[in-house]
Amino acid sequence: MKTRLRILRAQKEWSQAELAAYVGVARGTINTIETGKYAPSLSLAFKIARVFGKNVEEVFLYPEEQDHPRPRNQVFAQQE
Repeated sequence: MKTRLRILRAQKEWSQAELAAYVGVARGTINTIETGKYAPSLSLAFKIARVFGKNVEEVFLYPEEQDHPRPRNQVFAQQE
């Protein structure tokens, strides 16, 4: 899973250890999320987003949206 976590963390000038402490996980967990080796639980994803004052969708990208993100608030027509 791709994330914007490393960018957001750098903007705050936080280390992985600092972010880990803010959300209550080990530093290694933050590292594995940033490198795409681990997808966080929904609860952890919300905690991380909240720390940055963002929505989950602003931090984490769905796999199918990684290459082609859809515009926000787009309504999809039902397919029959």
